[in-house]
Amino acid sequence: MKSIADIFWCTGMSGTGKSTLSLYAKGELKRKGLSVLILDGDVIRDKYKTRLGFGREDVEKNNLNVAKLCEGERDNYDVIIVPIISSIDTVRRTVRKNLSPGFHLMYITADIESLKDRDPKGLYKKADNGELIGLIGYSDSNPYDIPQDYDLIVDTSKQVDVERSKELFLNFILQNIIEST
Repeated sequence: MKSIADIFWCTGMSGTGKSTLSLYAKGELKRKGLSVLILDGDVIRDKYKTRLGFGREDVEKNNLNVAKLCEGERDNYDVIIVPIISSIDTVRRTVRKNLSPGFHLMYITADIESLKDRDPKGLYKKADNGELIGLIGYSDSNPYDIPQDYDLIVDTSKQVDVERSKELFLNFILQNIIEST
């Protein structure tokens, strides 16, 4: 369909639904005949031989490594979706610069009560129990820089209609890949 993939970089704290929305969109896009790659931050981390932590320096390295993977795969897909916490604003700006044109920053957010209720990995509970120090965006020692330059914001708080969030996410991708072809 196109020469290089559009990249949809999905930033947000743990548990906001970045991976869930990405998997939903992938299924819908594939039904429309598009080739889609998801480069999930958690999955990519598991593939590294050298484990990176979640401190700011390691997060920066991980994000830049994922951006390089995007560059390497761009000719092979119509769409690349990257669900990744990506907590550092300066790194997101570097990634945008390196992957533009065709880079779209999607900010997936939810209120902290929703994140703690959802808590699919049990991270917030561990942080509250003192078992996990430095949870990104939840600990004062490891902040999440809220993006100011996002192209789309999707709120996945428990009071928001899930179907509406999914459609907003998918429609943004569809609109942007059509506009760039």
